[in-house]
Amino acid sequence: MSVKHIGLYPGAFDPITNGHIDVAQRAARLFDLLIVGIYAGADRLDKPPLFSPEERRAMAEKALAGLPNVRVDIFSGLTVDYARAVGAQTIVRGLRAVSDFEYEFKLAHMNRHLAPEIDVVCLMTSSQNSFISSSLIKEVARLGGDVSGLVPEHVVEALARKFETLFAE
Repeated sequence: MSVKHIGLYPGAFDPITNGHIDVAQRAARLFDLLIVGIYAGADRLDKPPLFSPEERRAMAEKALAGLPNVRVDIFSGLTVDYARAVGAQTIVRGLRAVSDFEYEFKLAHMNRHLAPEIDVVCLMTSSQNSFISSSLIKEVARLGGDVSGLVPEHVVEALARKFETLFAE
């Protein structure tokens, strides 16, 4: 019996971007199973999420459907507790720019303190995705800008529907 090497790629994914997809695709090559963990708790996020955890999960599942060893889940609480619960030995994080490094460095050390048995691996996103963030995508979409090519088409459509609904209220 072989032990599966499981990676956990946690995040808000509000919404999933081409940068997230790039990191997930490359991480999927490193693990027998990659779990993309959608963080459901709004208590940890700087701003309340635009999309519900279920909406984010559906968008991520559609975006990652071609990766047979990727599963999308929803979780809350500490990431290391969820990693332990699903048997993940490694947490995957994406880096876009040097500005991400300081935060990820602190987070990796805190996770190491909380769960020394779980490693953290940071993957740099491809250069064409280095400027993309979910926050920037939402801001541009909210103001009527075109985010095509930065997120999957189904996410472009979901953003348009969400902002149409919000503006109609």
